[in-house]
Amino acid sequence: MLSRCNKLGYYSSQVVPLMATLTTKFSSMFIIFICFFSGIHASEGTPAATEINFHIFHLSSLLPASVCTDHTKGSNNRVSTMKVFHRHGLCFRRRGGRDKATMAAMSTPSLSEVFSQDQYRVDSIQARLSPKPSTNKVDEAKVNLPAKPGGSFSTGNYVVMVSLGTPAKTLTLSFDTGSDLTWTQCQPCVQSCYKQVDPIFDPSGSSSYSNISCDSPQCSQLFSATGHVPGCLSGSTCVYAIQYVDKSISVGYLSKDKLTLSSADVIPDFLFGCGQDNQGLFGATAGIIGLGRNPLSIVSQTAQKYGKYFSYCIPSISGSTGHLTLGKNGASGNVKFTPIDLSKEASHYFIDIIAITVGGLELPISQSVFKTAGTIIDSGTVITRLPPEAYSSMRSTFQQLMATYPRAPAFSIFDTCYDLSNFSTLTIPKVAFTFGGNVKVDLSPQGILIATSSSTACLAFAANNAATDVGIFGNTQQTTLEVVYDVAGGNLGFGPGGCS
Repeated sequence: MLSRCNKLGYYSSQVVPLMATLTTKFSSMFIIFICFFSGIHASEGTPAATEINFHIFHLSSLLPASVCTDHTKGSNNRVSTMKVFHRHGLCFRRRGGRDKATMAAMSTPSLSEVFSQDQYRVDSIQARLSPKPSTNKVDEAKVNLPAKPGGSFSTGNYVVMVSLGTPAKTLTLSFDTGSDLTWTQCQPCVQSCYKQVDPIFDPSGSSSYSNISCDSPQCSQLFSATGHVPGCLSGSTCVYAIQYVDKSISVGYLSKDKLTLSSADVIPDFLFGCGQDNQGLFGATAGIIGLGRNPLSIVSQTAQKYGKYFSYCIPSISGSTGHLTLGKNGASGNVKFTPIDLSKEASHYFIDIIAITVGGLELPISQSVFKTAGTIIDSGTVITRLPPEAYSSMRSTFQQLMATYPRAPAFSIFDTCYDLSNFSTLTIPKVAFTFGGNVKVDLSPQGILIATSSSTACLAFAANNAATDVGIFGNTQQTTLEVVYDVAGGNLGFGPGGCS
């Protein structure tokens, strides 16, 4: 055991970090819109005409829920479906009758911490995907991070529950379209394990568990899945390593075991990382389930059964549940598909933004702005990142159409915030994205404004540092949508009303 500890410690210490305005012709139009809609925001009897390009809703719908509701709209009838929970939400905290001690261990980070962690994730993705680093900020972030473990790689706010091994043991995993290798912490935690909600998986107690050898083809696939060359333990066991830009790591054995999604849906010999050295909080989850395009992802491993097809719906508030479904069964018929660019990096899902509309007005943004670095859709990034020019145009239009609401100070990554303490009903401009194939997607109110306190909310978008940074369509903007990944067909779909 001591030799294993020394070898794993040496290997993890050698892991190399991933390196990676509005135009004049619209002015008169805005004046007309502003004059027409001026003063309507606090009115309960808003004329019906405003509903065409504006959302009218209660401020309370942006705030954390006090009760847990299941709004998955029949998705439970899908065999290969897992419920999606907000990892800091009421539904997840009460799942399975957890005792007070367990719930107390599920500490909720502050909003500032959430968005700081989200920026770490964005830096990591952009360092990997951007053709050229646009600034030195990624390097600076690494240097200035605290040396002690505790920084968390933000895998987003949403988790699913699966079971692993024989007999099956329940694990809570963050689901992540930006990751390939599924991994979980494993006993005996030879080097280090962080605190998680579920009991740590013990492979010695599973009759269907086995390690993968160093000379196997699966071991050789680790480099493309993790960005790091695999190691070899005692000349036989394949060792994986993942390190994130905030210095969080997972190092352990490439293994296989039985993965159970439901009582009728079992995946034998599922390849995953059995982590023996895991440093970072990772939100107290047991690890990550990778939904990327790499051969080691769950999407590729289950291709024969599910046809590289999956969908999910992210709930609009933390007190609701969504779903993650493998395969086509039960998918909505209202889905419209945009092409996935499969010619680019082989893990993430690239899509084309054609236009952005705010309050019914298409923003005057050149196509070249979106094409310079491209855009990915990512379930793990919380807030959408736009090219600076596109964000500037959105912000300017949004601010003009929200002119009757008092402004509030900037918060974290958000620079357009409002004091809503004197309002219970809000009227905000609708925001829609048009993707390749002329697929127009209307965002929910919760995808436009994000509450930073009980009386303050901000425009839920942020600008990239430079035009050469990859854009990211994040999970806040995906809320309530049925998001469908037809990976084999090279298409990504959006449908309204996937969950509430």
